[in-house]
Amino acid sequence: MTETENMSVIANLNEHISPVVATDPMAEAGRKVLLTEFIKMLDLEAGSRTGEDIEHVHKMRVSIRRMRSAFRLMEPYYKPKAVKPFVDELRRVMQALGAIRDLDVMIDNLEDFQTTLDASQVEAMKEVIDSLDLRRADARKELKHILDRKAYRRFVKSFSKFLTTAEMGAKSIDPKSPAPYQLRHILAPMIYEHLSAARAYDPILATADIETLHALRIEFKRLRYVIALFGNILGTQIQDFVEELKIIQDHLGHLNDIDVAHASLKELMEDLEGDQITVLWSYINHLEAEKPDLLAQFPEIWKRFNAKTNQRKLGAAVANL
Repeated sequence: MTETENMSVIANLNEHISPVVATDPMAEAGRKVLLTEFIKMLDLEAGSRTGEDIEHVHKMRVSIRRMRSAFRLMEPYYKPKAVKPFVDELRRVMQALGAIRDLDVMIDNLEDFQTTLDASQVEAMKEVIDSLDLRRADARKELKHILDRKAYRRFVKSFSKFLTTAEMGAKSIDPKSPAPYQLRHILAPMIYEHLSAARAYDPILATADIETLHALRIEFKRLRYVIALFGNILGTQIQDFVEELKIIQDHLGHLNDIDVAHASLKELMEDLEGDQITVLWSYINHLEAEKPDLLAQFPEIWKRFNAKTNQRKLGAAVANL
């Protein structure tokens, strides 16, 4: 879409924004949070195309992740055929953004590391960064291709209609039935289900390997998305719990980033030679040197997150429902 078309769609969608309330049926609560994130996604599209600010790609990707998470949570409340095309297109765009984001982060980190190198290594690192920059340019071309397709324009049009039409694609509910269907009935068990999935790792963490910690990171990510999507009805008390959640998620994320960078850089080395390979091994060794401290610090961070004082913060927020 052109930027003008994009702005027109955003203006129309903004007219339909309304706050999530505790008595919303789940399908409509989901529709409201999806609408908010979709507007953010569209608003970030122009910046993601140009790459002038790498945060646009990052934030656009986060909005899509939240939408995909919302669809996963709302699976029992929407008709599968009605939402599958939206989920598929969001995944396609997110993958294109992910390719750019991974290179953004890698280039940024290598540029920081470059400042610590001696003169003989700086040129080799510059050559590595230049080669990554070419890959990033290709990845951005692929993103533009995806966003310029007629299929993407059809997606924007049909998804906009879905998000602004009450009950569209929703499974039927019987308001006279005692079965829970409102957000206030379902959000609390949904949050605690995700919290339980994370806390269930406690007995095995003493001997957990990196793969297990990465799986735990994913559980925390899912928990955080649930709270982020519906945090406005949990009151201000949820913020203290979210801060603790962010600390442990970021810590595990740092460990994951090290492993991802290690694997990506080793693959990159297949296309490099000589000093370029040497300087990348220096960076990999630099990353690996951070691991022991991160692993040693984790038990205390885990203990702090699981402390009763922190869990009471979540309990107080959920009580608002």
